[in-house]
Amino acid sequence: MSPGCDKIEIIRPAKGRKFACAIFDFDGTLSLIRQGWQDVMIPMVLEILRPLAHGLDEAALEELAREDVTSLTGEQTIYQMIRLGERVRQFGGAPADPLEYKRQYNTRLMERIAHRRRDLAAGQARPVDMMLRGARAMLEALSDRGLKLYLTSGTDQEYVVEEASLLGLADCFDGGIHGARDDYKTHTKAKVVARVIRESGIAAAEVLGFGDGFVEIVAVREVGGYTVGVASDEAAGGGVADPWKRRRLVEAGADIIVGDFAEGEALLAALFEAG
Repeated sequence: MSPGCDKIEIIRPAKGRKFACAIFDFDGTLSLIRQGWQDVMIPMVLEILRPLAHGLDEAALEELAREDVTSLTGEQTIYQMIRLGERVRQFGGAPADPLEYKRQYNTRLMERIAHRRRDLAAGQARPVDMMLRGARAMLEALSDRGLKLYLTSGTDQEYVVEEASLLGLADCFDGGIHGARDDYKTHTKAKVVARVIRESGIAAAEVLGFGDGFVEIVAVREVGGYTVGVASDEAAGGGVADPWKRRRLVEAGADIIVGDFAEGEALLAALFEAG
């Protein structure tokens, strides 16, 4: 743990790294608009798999579905739908096109979160109440320190741009907003990270990544960047680290674990003042 702050877990100190850019995930890392998306996707997966010849009891099937969904958290939604199709085939079924599964999921999710988007657009909800604590202040602090900020998300491009705008965050990302697109193979998070390094000319060690999912942490770690795992308890708006998320983020190689950005000054000190 960092000195004087028990909400920041330092696994590997930054050791005086000089950061030039920061790459942020969106849902669960900054935004809470889609909080509860797992409670839409996992039941849908179970609904499709239950009738098949999987030979699993309910608990084992639920664990399989949860692992399939969460292991790809942070990646574009289509990859979770591809995994679903693979499971359907594995269990003797005839899978639908992954894009059809994605359409079904998006329809269900948008129904669940419609009131949040509507209330934000109408000014009946405060953006600060639909973001992790301290999120905007952290973005501003990093920008003030000269870092170029990028947003990368597994959510479709049109939705992530709209939701970042609803939260008043869209203008924070001078490096652009990179959401999911139909040509999904060219827009993985790993490829976005590689493109940032290639096009900006910065060293990989100068990349700082923030995310609550396994995928984005691995994408930055694999090129030699430094990562902050945001183990957000989304239902509570952050605050304390969610134990399950924390474990997965540590496994992915996160260098620091936080529950949110409320202890922003201490986190900045850990990132920029470590010896």
